[in-house]
Amino acid sequence: MNPFSGKRYNSYNEYFKRTFGQRVQKVSIDAGFTCPNRDGTVGTGGCTYCNNDAFNPSYCQPQKPVRQQIDEGIEFHKIRYRRALKYLAYFQTYSNTYAPLDRLKDLFGQALAHPDVVGLVIGTRPDCMDDEKINYFAGLAQSHYLMIEYGLESTSNKTLALINRGHAYEQTAEAIFKTTMAGIKTGAHLIFGLPGEKREEMLNQVEVISSLPLTTIKFHQLQIVKDTAMARQFADNPDQFRLFGLEEYLEFIVTFIERLNPG
Repeated sequence: MNPFSGKRYNSYNEYFKRTFGQRVQKVSIDAGFTCPNRDGTVGTGGCTYCNNDAFNPSYCQPQKPVRQQIDEGIEFHKIRYRRALKYLAYFQTYSNTYAPLDRLKDLFGQALAHPDVVGLVIGTRPDCMDDEKINYFAGLAQSHYLMIEYGLESTSNKTLALINRGHAYEQTAEAIFKTTMAGIKTGAHLIFGLPGEKREEMLNQVEVISSLPLTTIKFHQLQIVKDTAMARQFADNPDQFRLFGLEEYLEFIVTFIERLNPG
């Protein structure tokens, strides 16, 4: 039992309350990044499941300045959710370290200059980080809350190749260790239900995940979004996919969390 919340797991909201002493809300920002597996650097077409328009809030438009997106995001959350007092600028769309360091400093500096922003959450890929960028983020982490979230998605290289991820699991593990060793909070995303993965294969990933020095982990159930390569694959070969019903998914996720590193 979690002594802070009475829950049997460590929730993200409670983590923020313990960290900041109050409610903190993430505000999404679309800074106009792309990905190396979209522009031909490592591939084209992007991940087969990816359609960022499916989760990007309406106020997130890359032609708007960062400050404007934050202001509109705060207003959006005032209407939709209970008002928070402080906010984390969430650079979510595509790979948010895939740019020269000077551009990253400008964008993240604009976000941190907002009076209601107390830190950054930055989603990216392992092949979009290098030692120079990690050193920059390590400096930021000394004065601001900073979380780097890596799209791990699966620990299976076979699966990663099938979804056109454009990198191997070993690259993600190396980036996670480097980032954590630099004193930066590090998170990872994992998707359950990717094509070709059976239930036991998904559950067996827990040992690998538990060995990584992660601050947080975000679980996604697979969503097959219209107009993606995966939607076409599903239409052609639905037997390749392992889709969960609600009760089945609840049982699965409880089993996974029970086996997860308590940290």
